Amino acid sequence: MSAAGRSAAGRRAVIAGVADAPLRKGVLATPATPVGVQAVTAVAALAQAGLTLGDVDGLFTAGTWGVPGSGQFQTVALAEYLGLDPRCADGTNVGGAAFEVLLGHAVTAIETGRCDVVLISYGSTQRSGRATRAWALPAFGGQYDFPFGLPAPIGGYALAAMRYLAESGATSEHLAEVAVAARAWSALNPAATRREPITVADVLDSALICDPLHVLDCCLVTDGAGAVVVTTAERAADLARPPVEILGWAEAQSHWNISQMPDLVTTGAARTGPDALAQAGLTLADIDLLEVYDSFTITVLLTLEGLGVCPRGEAGAFVAAGHTRPGGSLPMNTSGGGLAAAHPGMYGIFLIIEACRQLWNECGERQVPGARTALVHGTGGQLSSSATCVLSTERP
Repeated sequence: MSAAGRSAAGRRAVIAGVADAPLRKGVLATPATPVGVQAVTAVAALAQAGLTLGDVDGLFTAGTWGVPGSGQFQTVALAEYLGLDPRCADGTNVGGAAFEVLLGHAVTAIETGRCDVVLISYGSTQRSGRATRAWALPAFGGQYDFPFGLPAPIGGYALAAMRYLAESGATSEHLAEVAVAARAWSALNPAATRREPITVADVLDSALICDPLHVLDCCLVTDGAGAVVVTTAERAADLARPPVEILGWAEAQSHWNISQMPDLVTTGAARTGPDALAQAGLTLADIDLLEVYDSFTITVLLTLEGLGVCPRGEAGAFVAAGHTRPGGSLPMNTSGGGLAAAHPGMYGIFLIIEACRQLWNECGERQVPGARTALVHGTGGQLSSSATCVLSTERP
């Protein structure tokens, strides 16, 4: 009987499979179109879950603006390409946080009985395709910002960084520590794009792009594709690895233009983090690792403080003390993140993938010992959207 035709009582959504596309120097190791590489990663993630494309009845995806193949009607186009006829589809696009949002929406779709197997998919060839983004939308406030030289999205993050440094007393050195920590992790990840270690001095000596952010304060520009399979706990019960439980999730969005952000140093993480943890019945003390969006180094510091990991103004010192590095008290961005591993326009799906692999003890040299519970947090736009998910191989 179809999902729509039976009671949803007792249904529980879990992650049963993940996959991403290998890169070589930031481009796809096997050249493909954005939808073509999504087909490859979709099949791989489904195989890990013991499923096939024929089992998929929910299709969720979002694309990168300005990237070929990621335009309108993305769920429709991807469904046609994959030969799917999904019972439900979701193309919610709130930037980098989209895939944490879509994971939460997949939980709702499955647990209410709308579908049984959701494929969450993303693909981008922004580096090999040399794509550019079209951020300025004349119908919105961008008409007042961009003509006067504010670059996007980095300009918005630079404004937030400058405000943060002024209010907190933190320094550019503290921002640089985030990039240094990311490289410490990427050095342990054979799949990472940039693996060579860097120092705080290296970050500060790199070109200043938008004061106070330097080149090495900014995420990479790469290709990439990923897939996450969400299904019922019942269907995942026979898999070799334990399914990843989605214990809690929350989403928020507040503005499009940085000039309309209510508070430049308070992000949506301040709401979504506590909400997701409360839904999970956990606290930060229960979290073994963090996977947080690192579009820029300032994104990480603001997220750590928003989530409540650090008091306001102290995240830089927390990272500088080594807490987020390999062997630290709170491992963070264990693949190297968007600053060092890859960043194909929207990185949120890869945070989920890395968290699952850590929880499945599949990460080799970079594996966090005994990892059971992870907090994943996405940030989109110009600090515009936030979404937090709490994942675990155990239920409290």
